[in-house]
Amino acid sequence: MDCKFGPVTACLAFDAKPLLRGAPGQDKRLPLAWYQPVNNEETTLLRVDQFDFELPEDRIALRPAIPRDSARLLVVRPGGEPALADHVVTDLTDLLAPGDCLVFNDTKVIPAELAGVRFRGEVAASVSFNLHKRESANVWHAFARGAKKLGPGDRVRFGDPARTCEAGELWATVSDKGDGGDVTLAFDVAGPDLDLRIHAIGKVPLPPYIGLKRAADERDLTDYQTVYARDEGAVAAPTAGLHFTPDLIERLQGKGIALHFVTLHVGAGTFLPVKAEDTDDHVMHAEWGSVSPAVAADLEAARARGGRIVAVGTTSLRLLESAVDAEGVIRPFSGDTAIFITPGRQIRAVDALMTNFHLPRSTLFMLVSAFSGLDCMRDAYAHAIASGYRFYSYGDASLLFRASDP
Repeated sequence: MDCKFGPVTACLAFDAKPLLRGAPGQDKRLPLAWYQPVNNEETTLLRVDQFDFELPEDRIALRPAIPRDSARLLVVRPGGEPALADHVVTDLTDLLAPGDCLVFNDTKVIPAELAGVRFRGEVAASVSFNLHKRESANVWHAFARGAKKLGPGDRVRFGDPARTCEAGELWATVSDKGDGGDVTLAFDVAGPDLDLRIHAIGKVPLPPYIGLKRAADERDLTDYQTVYARDEGAVAAPTAGLHFTPDLIERLQGKGIALHFVTLHVGAGTFLPVKAEDTDDHVMHAEWGSVSPAVAADLEAARARGGRIVAVGTTSLRLLESAVDAEGVIRPFSGDTAIFITPGRQIRAVDALMTNFHLPRSTLFMLVSAFSGLDCMRDAYAHAIASGYRFYSYGDASLLFRASDP
């Protein structure tokens, strides 16, 4: 498949070194290894188009591998021999060593896609929402489709009023409207009652690259949930964790690989494209996360013994990097994080990262480029495309090792 830069592999190989701010017309370039953030406004500029690539449509997975742990796994070792190696997920038992720690995100996806009717006086209009962050017992932030039809004070009815059960319908008021279709919904019920009605009325919030090609069905209720999910609140799955089965988990533990769980409630903002021209202008949506004191202490003890910290998914990595202090020590954490990781930011909490293959121009592709190096990740994605790896939420996985710190 060709693109504006030629074949796919050429698309993934064009110049990707950061452009430094300087005098008008000046093009000052340094290798990525020299890019360091500084504490003033004259920082290095990374163009978003440096993280673009062409992906054939048939590489987008619409269903997961069966069984889950039979998915392919591309191992990426920057500067290694070989730098790229093809495996399957079950090979994790051989790729990891006793004393290593896998860190999972145990958030549980809720049916956060809601279709409703907006009422303004006697005028009604169909609208739909994807909940993305809970603010309080009855207040959610949501991305609205048909946002032009909405304004503060509008009433929205969800569900079927003809159903006789109490959970048949749900009402909310639009209490605020922001940019980019972001609205705040204040529901008429709160707490467990609200949760019950969302479960009765909502649908699985499949990513748009799947949802635009097929409707969610009963299979997705299981497929789009990790086997260890337990803390409700996510509106998108931590997809690297979808590859784990009870059998694989048991075999990893049997080899002496420790399993630890943190919680980051993934928001729908993970699907948003980066519309800015450079990374400085992109605003991340905050997500709530927690690292318990026990987990923080266990991870630090494992590091002291020489064990590696392996984040299962970018959500686990982002949370651990939010919890690490100035000395590089993982501390307990509870609260919102909007951490944005791009090349040049030193990764301090994690030694390896298991993650799926991400969208072009996405914050997640920027993150993996920060972790293993932009040139290395371009090579890895070119190999994955040429070798038939399946991309995105239901696709195959990669195991990335960290590039040498600058």
